[in-house]
Amino acid sequence: MPCAHAVRGRAPGVGREHMVLRQVLPPRRSGATGRSPAPDPGPPPAADAPASAPSRLLTWLGRLGVPAAAFAVFQTLLGILPQNLAGEAARYFVAATAGCGVGAVVWLAAALLRTRAAAALAASPPDPAPSPAGSLPELMDGTYQALRRGLSVIEVSGRGPLTGWPHSLAESDPPVHPTAFGTAYGLHLLLDIAPYDGRIRAGQVAETLWRLRLPGGGWAARSQGSGARPEVTAVVLGALARAGADPRLLEAEIRSCEVLWNPDHDASGLANTYVVTNVLRGLLRAAPGSTALDGLREVLVNGATADPARGNHRCWGAALATGRGNPAPSAAHTARAVVALDRAARVLGEDERQRTVREEGLRWLLAAPATPAGGVADLQNCQEEVRRPDQEDPLHQELLSVRHFAAAWVARALMTDGARKVAAEGVGPAAWEAQLTAAVARVRGMQRGGVWRWDDGPMGHPVWMAYQGLSVLRRHALMVYRP
Repeated sequence: MPCAHAVRGRAPGVGREHMVLRQVLPPRRSGATGRSPAPDPGPPPAADAPASAPSRLLTWLGRLGVPAAAFAVFQTLLGILPQNLAGEAARYFVAATAGCGVGAVVWLAAALLRTRAAAALAASPPDPAPSPAGSLPELMDGTYQALRRGLSVIEVSGRGPLTGWPHSLAESDPPVHPTAFGTAYGLHLLLDIAPYDGRIRAGQVAETLWRLRLPGGGWAARSQGSGARPEVTAVVLGALARAGADPRLLEAEIRSCEVLWNPDHDASGLANTYVVTNVLRGLLRAAPGSTALDGLREVLVNGATADPARGNHRCWGAALATGRGNPAPSAAHTARAVVALDRAARVLGEDERQRTVREEGLRWLLAAPATPAGGVADLQNCQEEVRRPDQEDPLHQELLSVRHFAAAWVARALMTDGARKVAAEGVGPAAWEAQLTAAVARVRGMQRGGVWRWDDGPMGHPVWMAYQGLSVLRRHALMVYRP
């Protein structure tokens, strides 16, 4: 696509949202409104409850000390016992025995109260750790500042000026060549949080994506060589469509790349859940009328497999299920598939079979606490390698390392419209909300000042991770907000 056909004018962005929301909070109860319920905070800790009269008396006695209480009883009895008991020794014996007995009772009662208070304190939920960013608008400001710091503006011979991002926000010092993948996700982020000052212009970023287009059409990751790949091309086309690219230019590019979505052309790639879900989501944005969408959705639906460990609910692994065997179930891939199928249902509608498979994927995710490896394990980040024959030398393999922000994908799947309904018919709204809250909390905890970290290396602050993390927090904030 020649540069003259790039997007002209100012690419429309989304105005910055001035939310009054403070921290991304758990949902509030909404009674019979049908909206997302909130966890019952329960009674306050026992330490905050007013003490009963017996408790206050025992606490007061306990503060006096066991010896003091025993001596007080001994002295009192010694004064009131009659003098004509069988000798002075008998009086002392009775008083001492009573004093020791009362002292033992006070000691036991005080120990019981201390044990109960410690148990109540242990059972009460800990205070949530303060977020590095005090509010969602502050977090978004932090993300925008990171985008500005990570922006790479360079002049490349034969391509002109490029304004975009490499893979990681920590790679741009000194400025490095922007990549199609990093720039596409940077454009998505910019459209989400674009401030009014215009220090980063979405039109220039979109122009850069057109200039990064490969000579034969399409786009590829930095490690994929000179041939276009469907998973990257679809992401770029989706970002351009969202930025307001000319529909005619998009349509022409999609026609030139149609072969990329054909499993016969890229059998190894389009047998991979990551690749298919990327292509499906990108095309739904860029070309909702594409004839390839129904076929891609069928590939994804047919690639689900039943998991006996979770009620035989269907799920997805890194590879799509084939007649040669079933892949190991994966929460990240199942969540990716659920999100892609949910978007397809919104745009294309769905039949009974497609709806059943999508809802089974949600039930598989919701069944996580019932399994030893579920729950927290489902939110652990994971990594895979997508292998294909090298385009220039079929005897060698092309290797693409893919990282999955599992907590973000699980949260996005649990926030789809169908998730609440599926939970109500199965595990219940409380279990759904507990899982969603845990996933969102993990997403929030992986950022510092609006920057999400995979690790501490130069590639450890991926642009796509910032986009996915912020998308989850914004979506959750909007979901729980009640005007």
